[in-house]
Amino acid sequence: MSLYGASSEYVLHSLLWLVDNPEPVSSLDLAELQNIPAAFIAKLLPKLEKAGLLTASEGLKGGYRLAQSAADISILAVVDAVEGRKSLFNCQEIRGRCALFNEQPPQWATQGLCGIHAVMLRAEQTMRQELSQTSLADLAKSVRDKAPVPFLGDAQSWLDERAQTRRTSKVRQRRRSDRP
Repeated sequence: MSLYGASSEYVLHSLLWLVDNPEPVSSLDLAELQNIPAAFIAKLLPKLEKAGLLTASEGLKGGYRLAQSAADISILAVVDAVEGRKSLFNCQEIRGRCALFNEQPPQWATQGLCGIHAVMLRAEQTMRQELSQTSLADLAKSVRDKAPVPFLGDAQSWLDERAQTRRTSKVRQRRRSDRP
């Protein structure tokens, strides 16, 4: 069982394309660029808008853009917006169920915080701290440092071309609907 799933992964990959991109990008273009389900992304990005991490615009130049600097958006903020705050571990208090207790555990067995739960809480705090200290800009830099320079330019050209094609298509549709 994973703590965070495809939702966080899809959104984080999508947000990388918005870092340093001055133009809004449609959820459809983000999905198609990465070959991920468009309907899934379309449901997730409004959660980020509601959390104040994205802004959306409608119309010919519509789409999403970062609402803040990428350096000011933590990975934790993104994950919490998409997934909600989740606990790493859900203690079932098994320590009090030992067959030797005859269904009446002694106080010493259940006193204080369960040792296993304590370890899991510390692990969760460490993970959340790491996610809070890593910004979207940090993540984008690490990804961009791996990619060859032409790839980044090709990706930006692809996004620009898609946006232009969408605008041209919408203008043609309006002209057709305006005809008698």
